[in-house]
Amino acid sequence: MSSKQDQEATLISHLEALRRALLRSIVALAIGIVPLFLVSPYVLDWFCEQIALQGGVTLHYFSPMEVFLLQLKISALLDCVLFSPYIAWNMWQFVLPALYDNEKRFIRSIVAMTSGLFIAGVAFCLVVCFPLIVQFGMSFASTTLQPVFGVSNLVTLALWLSLAFGCMFQFPLVTYALIRAGIVNYETVCSKRPYVVVAILVLAALLTPPDVVSQLLLGVPTYLLFEAGLLAARRYKGRALKEVHPENAPNIAPRDSTATATESEPAQTTATKAETDSPTTDDIDFAAPSSKFQVGAEKDADKWKPY
Repeated sequence: MSSKQDQEATLISHLEALRRALLRSIVALAIGIVPLFLVSPYVLDWFCEQIALQGGVTLHYFSPMEVFLLQLKISALLDCVLFSPYIAWNMWQFVLPALYDNEKRFIRSIVAMTSGLFIAGVAFCLVVCFPLIVQFGMSFASTTLQPVFGVSNLVTLALWLSLAFGCMFQFPLVTYALIRAGIVNYETVCSKRPYVVVAILVLAALLTPPDVVSQLLLGVPTYLLFEAGLLAARRYKGRALKEVHPENAPNIAPRDSTATATESEPAQTTATKAETDSPTTDDIDFAAPSSKFQVGAEKDADKWKPY
C-alpha cells in the first residue's frame, strides 16, 4: 500500500512540475505579445518594402480589419520565436532530472542542430525562394492583365513557406538519427533512394502552393540535405567500426604464469579420467534402441542421428 501511495505521490509531483513549467511559458508569451504587437507595424512595413524593392509590387488590403489581424499574427509569431529559448529552458528543467549524462549531451546536440537547421531553412526561404516565387507570379502580367497582390496573402504565404522550409530542413537530422539509433539500416536507406525522392516531392507538393517552381525550390534542397544526412551517417558508421571500446571488452582473468606444475596436475588427471569414462561415438550402437520408447530404430538405423 505504501509503494502505491509513493507512486501516486511521484506522479502528482511530476504533473505539478509540468504544470509550473507550462504556466511560466504561457505567462512569458502573454507578457511578450504586448510590446511585440507595438513593433509589428514596423516589421510589416519592412516586409512590404522588401517585396516592393525586389519585384516592384504594390501591396493592398481589402478589408478594414485585415491589417490589424495581420499585425496580430506577426506579433504572435515573433512572440513564439523570441521566447522559444525560455520555453525550451523550462521544458529542459522539467526533463533534466530523469536523464543520464550521455542522454543530456545527445539532447543538447539534437536541440542545437534542430534550431540551426530550422533557422537556415527560414532564411533560405525568405532570402532566396520567396523572391523567386513573387517574380514567377509577376511573370504572368501583360497589358491586359495586371497583378494586384493582397498584403495578407503574401505575408501568410511567406509565413507558411518559412514553416515548411524550416520543417523540411530537419530531414538530414532525422535520417542521421534513425540510422545511428539502429532503427533503419544504412544500406537499406541507400537502396531506397527512388522512394525517398518521390516522398520528398510529395511533401513539397503538399507544403507549397500548387506551382512547380516552389515545389522544386523546396524539393531539391531537401534531397541534397538528405544526401548530407547519409554522408554524416556513413562517416559515423565508419568511425564506429574503427573505434575500440576497452570498457566493453569481457573481463578475462589473466593467467597466472607463476603457477606450478603440481597445481595443474590434478585438473589434467581429472580431465583425462573423464575422457576415459565417457563413451565415444564409435562405441555407440545406433542400431539398438536406447530406450523402449524409441520406435523404428532398427529400420532407419543408418539414417538416424542423435539430437
